[in-house]
Amino acid sequence: MLKKIIMVLAVVIAAGRMAAAQAKEPNLFAYPREAPQTSFYRADGTEFRLSDFKGSFVLVVFWSRTCLPCVRELDNLREFMDKTRDTGIKVILISKAGEWDSATQQRQFIKKFKGPSDEFYVDYNGRLASDFGIFAYPHTVMINMLGEEIGRIRGAVEWDDDDIIEYIYKVKAEHGSGQTETDD
Repeated sequence: MLKKIIMVLAVVIAAGRMAAAQAKEPNLFAYPREAPQTSFYRADGTEFRLSDFKGSFVLVVFWSRTCLPCVRELDNLREFMDKTRDTGIKVILISKAGEWDSATQQRQFIKKFKGPSDEFYVDYNGRLASDFGIFAYPHTVMINMLGEEIGRIRGAVEWDDDDIIEYIYKVKAEHGSGQTETDD
C-alpha cells in the first residue's frame, strides 16, 4: 500500500513539474500578429501605445504586485535589462493601475523588490492585457521592431540566466526585424 502511495505521489510530482516546464515554454507564432494599440501610461501620466516603441524589439511583461512569481521576477528583469542594455531590446513592465494608490507607491514597491528603475507603466482597467487575451500573470509578449506580436512566454522566467538571454537574442535575430526570408 505504501509503495502505491509513493508511486502515485511520484507520478503527480513529475506531472506537475512537466506542466510547469511547459507553461514557461515560449510560444513563437508562425506569422506576426497585429498588436493591440490600447493606451497605457507611465507613472507621470504620459500616454503610450505599443506603436511608440517601433524600431525596438520589445518584451512587454504583464505583472501584478499580488503575484508572488511576478515579484520574484523583478530583480531578474533588472539584471536582464542591465545585461542587454544597448542591444535594441527594450523591456517594459505593465501592471493594472488599480493596484496602486499613487505613482510613488508603485515606484517604492518596485525599488523594494529590486526591480528596474524605469520602464514601468500602468494599464487602466486592464484593457491592454484583456485586448491581448491575458488573464494570468506573469505573462510576456514579444513585439518585433515593426510593432507586431511575434510570441509569448507564459509564467515566470529566470531573466538573468545566460541561456534565456541567448534565447532572446536568437529570437530577436530571427524574428525581431519583422522581415521573413521571403521578404525582399
